[in-house]
Amino acid sequence: MQNPNQQPHHENSSRSQSPEYGEPVSDGKWAPRLLRECATAISNKDSTKIHHLLWMLNELASPYGDCNQKLAFYFLQALFCKATDTGLRCYKTLTSAAEKSKSFDSSRRLILKFQEVSPWTTFGHVASNGAILEALDGENKLHIIDISNTLCTQWPTLLEALAMRNDETPHLKLTVVVTESILVKSVMKEVAQRVEKFARLMGVPFEFNVISGLNHLKELTKESLNIQEEEALAVNCIGALRKVEVEERGEVIRMLQSLNPKLVTIVEHEADFSSTRNDFVKCFEECLRFYTLYFEMLDESFPTTSNERLVIERECFKCIVKVLACDNVIYDKVDGERRERGNQWSQRLRECFSPFPLNDDDVDDVKALLKRYKAGWSLVLPQPDHQESPGIYLTWREEPVVWASAWKPQEKSLEVAI
Repeated sequence: MQNPNQQPHHENSSRSQSPEYGEPVSDGKWAPRLLRECATAISNKDSTKIHHLLWMLNELASPYGDCNQKLAFYFLQALFCKATDTGLRCYKTLTSAAEKSKSFDSSRRLILKFQEVSPWTTFGHVASNGAILEALDGENKLHIIDISNTLCTQWPTLLEALAMRNDETPHLKLTVVVTESILVKSVMKEVAQRVEKFARLMGVPFEFNVISGLNHLKELTKESLNIQEEEALAVNCIGALRKVEVEERGEVIRMLQSLNPKLVTIVEHEADFSSTRNDFVKCFEECLRFYTLYFEMLDESFPTTSNERLVIERECFKCIVKVLACDNVIYDKVDGERRERGNQWSQRLRECFSPFPLNDDDVDDVKALLKRYKAGWSLVLPQPDHQESPGIYLTWREEPVVWASAWKPQEKSLEVAI
């Protein structure tokens, strides 16, 4: 069998036939069907069927074709890694290649282009900024701890909003916690210069700090973050908590509580790769469901030949391999990909925090944002009679894909009962 990491011989996968059974592969969802069969065969250790399905998928897949071909191409390689126990080696290779090809300019252009064509990330930015501005309203010394790895693209709109306040413009200290090795000092220096320049343009007194070299987020303290008593503190976590190993998430949430912030904002993808991690077929089903939505969204947002789209899809491939073929092996400090749904995060967060609902103006801002994009996006608000997962959801074609929420610390005594 040809190694699926090699380029397929042909790309005519809109219609083909099973070489063994003669079944036409022409329906609109042929890739998910074949991939599910292959995942089940791997779980059952059915070597004959595994061989047959991998061969068939390899004939049909292409990273340059339609959505079915792309899904087949990337999931096929992850399944091949699972079947041959080569997932960690593949993941290391993909990580190394991604780090070598990234630069500040290329990463920033990609982030901004993605924000231009899709609300996938801007949704969380607008929701979080609205909650932060409300929670810190009237304060004159603000401190935001940013754990997001978005190259600070979230903050220009917040700086602009601060500059437009009716009262005295507050002083803002922004502390960025770097959790990705690609964001080296030179990159963050460039980021700092750009944000500081924009703050000056807006007339906002501004201070920028970077925290890097952490082994775990739970190591953060008031002292290491230089949090001052007179500062009104907010912690912004966008896509950060899923990088924490599942067993350590409670510790990280308690660490956030220990900082005594006025607000913590959490934005995460609406997917469950955590509770299913010991059941390969269920984990595969959830991974396929989520990335099918994601690839369909990319298909609607980017031209077929877009280089930006190809880069994003390759980054997705790395995540897919990590989830499906690395068997929970920790390769580096921040390689976790065990996403959890909003209700799962809410259950964890309620131990230390209470929900901080968005006000009507903030909700209107999010709705106005979605109107700037193509049809298919919508906003789902929490239902009064269903409070398992407070916060708001971004949906794509009526499927929830991103969850955004805000939380305030509970007033609990820290005294130990004797």
